[in-house]
Amino acid sequence: MRIQVDQSKCAGHALCNTVAVELFPLDNEGYSALQPHVVAEKDEQLARDGVASCPEGALSLDEGD
Repeated sequence: MRIQVDQSKCAGHALCNTVAVELFPLDNEGYSALQPHVVAEKDEQLARDGVASCPEGALSLDEGD
């Protein structure tokens, strides 16, 4: 599983960061600083919750291998 962000949709609500600060880092202005990365199996539910928390739909999951 990978988390991806569409920077053009991120409005800086930072709700993802409140779910899991280590999975959803922010830049100095409060916008997503996420780099696409593989999520550890133990963090998969947090990743889903963080993606679901984004009101702008800026985050997505790639659940492929």
